[in-house]
Parts: sequence; structure tokens; C-alpha cells
Amino acid sequence: MAKKVLKFGGTSVGSIERIQHAANIIKKESEKGHKIIVIVSAMAGKTNELVAQSELISNNFNKREMDVLLTSGEQVTSALLAGALNQIGTKSKSWMNWQIPILTEGDHKNSRIINMSTSKINDYLKDGGVAIIPGFQGVSSTGEVTSIGRGGSDATAVAVAKIFESDSCEIYTDVDGVFSTDPNKVPVAKKIDKISYEEMLELSSLGAKVMQPSAVQTAMMYDIPLQVRSTFTERKGTEIFNQENIDYSKSVTGVAYSKDDSKITLIGVEDKPGVAADIFEPLGQNQINVDMVIQNISSDGKKTDLTFTVKRDDLEKALTILRNNTKIKFQELNKNDKVSKISIVGAGMVTTPGVTYKMFRALADDKINILAISTSEIKLSVIINEKDTIKAVKKLHTVFDLD
Repeated sequence: MAKKVLKFGGTSVGSIERIQHAANIIKKESEKGHKIIVIVSAMAGKTNELVAQSELISNNFNKREMDVLLTSGEQVTSALLAGALNQIGTKSKSWMNWQIPILTEGDHKNSRIINMSTSKINDYLKDGGVAIIPGFQGVSSTGEVTSIGRGGSDATAVAVAKIFESDSCEIYTDVDGVFSTDPNKVPVAKKIDKISYEEMLELSSLGAKVMQPSAVQTAMMYDIPLQVRSTFTERKGTEIFNQENIDYSKSVTGVAYSKDDSKITLIGVEDKPGVAADIFEPLGQNQINVDMVIQNISSDGKKTDLTFTVKRDDLEKALTILRNNTKIKFQELNKNDKVSKISIVGAGMVTTPGVTYKMFRALADDKINILAISTSEIKLSVIINEKDTIKAVKKLHTVFDLD
């Protein structure tokens, strides 16, 4: 029989009743003869609760202790789920990150899994047990507990699927699968039955909350088939796999949006070789990610206006760095933190002409102004005023026949 990795998100284990429900799903899979490894998130809301508690202590809580604190949420879920399985007659055991161990590298709050020992868990699986592993965490080469970023349980699940050479990796969540856009905002959004790694990576990195981008990227690199499905229904979920099996007849697969962007414009920057590097290098050194970049050259070729976007949380830090940067000169510095990013994604965009025009015309018809544009082979993103977000999403969803 197959070796399966099952991952349960925070809403799927958000209460004792839901943990017991997840245990029944796992029991059914185990009774089919499958070898089961389960990855769990913290119970819904628990991570935010722990963060709030740390802030009562300090606004600059020690990073090492923050990792120890936050990873406790998944460890609690692991013990509760293992206990629930044993209670209903399914042999189960929880394994802490340091007991396996799950080896990580990188900074606290942003480490990544590089390897893990498989012998103990494989022996336990052969003996008919179900192994429960806390997501989102590991242990460094020096023995320090580390976390791998928000949504990191997805990354743990994919890493486990790869290292344990599992036959499948199933992501259980509170929705039936991946939708063409946010079904909570656009009721006519529909479930996508099949989607490529590339499309899923774009959607997840552009604001879709179904999966963590790094997890999708790892699955794509090692060709690990994924399935996103609901914990609460029996409906078939969404399959995520390589692009060779995707239907290209539809130009756009989904519409994503995010409201955590800010726009910065430097007006009257001296146009000379190296000026862009001088602007962006210190931002990168301070861990500020720059997304869209637009440059407009003046008619005399001596000055340029440079517009780019950063995450809203990084805005004030970025402005301070730019103002203190003695290597660059500019006439004016403008900011706008009331913007959102709207994106259309689809593998079929590669072979379908007119997608760009169709998107721009649709937004223009609804009097939605475009402030910045970014493109890739299967993605087209624009920055617009935040107040127009849902109107734009609904319009594009209709225009590209996704309703």
C-alpha cells in the first residue's frame, strides 16, 4: 500500500471536536493499509495568541525565545491528535522536532529544512503506527529550536513527502480546494480541479492563502504531486502537478489579490549607470523585498522617476533608508500605502494573444486606474487603489470567464 503524508491546517484542528474529526479521517486511511505520516499546524488562532502574549512582555521579544514560544502551538496539536487516535484504537505517537530530528539552517523565524532522520519513524510505520509531526519547525546544528515562517507547516509536509519518498501529499484545509479567486469575496468563484505547480506558485505568492509559496516551489522542484482538499467534506479537491498535464485551452486560471503592498516613487533621480543598484542594494541588505519596478526617463535623458513597491510593513523602514542614502539624489519622495495588487494567472496566457489588452480594457471600463504593472510568462499584475480591489477582482473574474 501507499505511504502518505497528510497535513492538517489550523482550522482543521481548531478545536477538540475538529481534532477528533481529523483523527477519524486518519483512521480510515490507516485502515486501508496505508503508511501514514501526519503534519499538523497549531490550532487556529493559537499562534496569534502566543505572539500577543510575547508583546505583553516586550515589543522586541528575543528571537530565540520567540521560536521556542511559537513552535509550542504545533507541539500541543501533535500530542492531542496522537491521543485522539490512540483513543479510537489507532496506534499513534507524536514526535517533537528534536526527537526526529528535523535539521534546519538559517535565522530564527525564517529557517528552512535541510534534512531529517527517517529511521525511527520508518520503523514505527512498519510496525503499523501513525506518526504525528509538528509543522513549522526544526532544530539547528547547534541544537536550537527554529521556526520556518508563517504557513511553514505546508513546507514541512512537502519536505517530509520528499525525504520519506512518500507516494502522495494531501493538504487538508477548510475549503474544498484551490478556487479561481477568494470565494469569501466573490461567491461565484469556482473550484479548480487541476492546476500546475507554476500557476499555484504564482497564485500563492500573489496573495492566495491556500498554500505557502516555498512549499509549492519545493514540490515543483522534486515533482511531488499535491492535493488540496477539505477536512469537512467528502468532495474531491484540487490536484497540483507538473505543467505537462495541464489544459491550455483556458487563458486565465485564477485572479489573486493582496492588500499588503505600498508604492514608493522617487522623482527626479539622476539618470546614470549604477543608480538603481545604489537605490536597491541597501533595501536588500535590510531584508526589504522590492516587487514591481517602473522607470520613466525624462525627455532630456538626465533625470528619471523610479516607482517600486514594498510590503506595507516595510514602508517606513524603506523610506528611512532612502532618505539616509547619501549615494543617491532625488528631488522628491512620494509614498502611497493605500494600494493593492491584482493579478491574473494562467499557463494558457503563453499561447493566448490579447490577454493584456483584455485586462486593461476591463479595468478602464470600470474607471479603475492602474498605478504600476508587472508581468511574467504566466502572470500579469497591476497596482491599483485599495478601495477598488474587490470591484477589480469581480470584473476580471467575469471578463475571463471564471464565474
